[in-house]
Amino acid sequence: MNDFGVHEARNIDVVVIGAGQAGLSAAYHLRRTGYEPDRDFVVLDHAPRPGGAWQFRWPSLTYGKVHGMHALPGKELTGADPARPSSAVIGDYFADYEETFDLRVHRPVEVTAVREGEQGRLFVETSEGVYAARALINATGTWDRPFWPRYPGQETFRGRQLHTAQYPGPEAFAGQRVVVVGGGASGTQHLMEIAEHAAATTWVTRREPVWREGPFGEVQGRAAVALVEERVRQGLAPQSVVSVTGLPLNDAIRDARERGILDRQPMFDRITPTGVAWDDGRTVDADVILWATGFRAAIDHLAPLRLREPGGGIRVEGTRAVRDPRIHLVGYGPSASTIGANRAGRAAVHEIRALLSGHNPLPVQAPPPPQTTVHVRNPLTPQGPLTPPAPQSPPIPTPPQPVAAR
Repeated sequence: MNDFGVHEARNIDVVVIGAGQAGLSAAYHLRRTGYEPDRDFVVLDHAPRPGGAWQFRWPSLTYGKVHGMHALPGKELTGADPARPSSAVIGDYFADYEETFDLRVHRPVEVTAVREGEQGRLFVETSEGVYAARALINATGTWDRPFWPRYPGQETFRGRQLHTAQYPGPEAFAGQRVVVVGGGASGTQHLMEIAEHAAATTWVTRREPVWREGPFGEVQGRAAVALVEERVRQGLAPQSVVSVTGLPLNDAIRDARERGILDRQPMFDRITPTGVAWDDGRTVDADVILWATGFRAAIDHLAPLRLREPGGGIRVEGTRAVRDPRIHLVGYGPSASTIGANRAGRAAVHEIRALLSGHNPLPVQAPPPPQTTVHVRNPLTPQGPLTPPAPQSPPIPTPPQPVAAR
């Protein structure tokens, strides 16, 4: 670990923030291109160990239940026990990968801000000092920013509220009445597990779930990615690829629907001290509300660069931030899948190499003018009260959680 003072910014060509799938892919391609770790580039990760966000997944998510885990470039993941927790399988795989290619990841290192520096460099402020980088690859993912919707009465609930990011596994809900909020893959997985242990479960979503039957081939995949890509090209906040593909209707899902476990109810209107309630008079008593409501991009450390557009996202062409060609975002928007992250790492390194060699001198655009604060309606409750769009933080105090992976 190289500690250096704030006034002794260390010059380096490229800083990679994050050592999940996208960050390791970028580091691998930097290495292949001839960049030397700790001399030409550095990988910073604030997780305590290898594994990216996978290391924080719940034990019941075994490797055999993982959908579409794509191998990192240059090294296949073979011989994994499908019954072993995915956190252990992928954590070991990432650790072996880092060692095999000598990527020398610095951890745990917290990146607090990225600012405009001197002589065209970016100052990357971290817990181990300041790096003065010629280019930056941001691979921080979403795990650090769980999205907590806000509802009237939320602070009055006498039970427990937790997010997917805090999910401990189904046994923790034995004998309890659980409301699961969210229509994505995590929500359905949680429900099917919890139902075997809980006294009762209720599933609520803002929209009717979209079920997908039949194969999901390359053509369908490209179409889904194109929809997400168009949003980030317009500077809108990215959607996950899963949000436009729908949920696969497999045998386990069919069985859960037949047994009434996946009996979707419309979103409640308010939270009471003892549960949830709808304006038509219906109520459900609950001991736990589990918010499987997704995540947002963890990019707050880039705020000093003013890259966000009025639409709430960073406008990206490929992986390059349109407002600053020194900044590349991998694992963001359309590259937020394991295979997409691999491709994005390669693409980012290709452009950065051209930029630093002077073959691709793209202009830096002026940042957008400061925006006045606009209050919008809670996106999960169209009839709900007016609330500020950010920050999205837990509405009630929660126990300290382990530092999540970037």
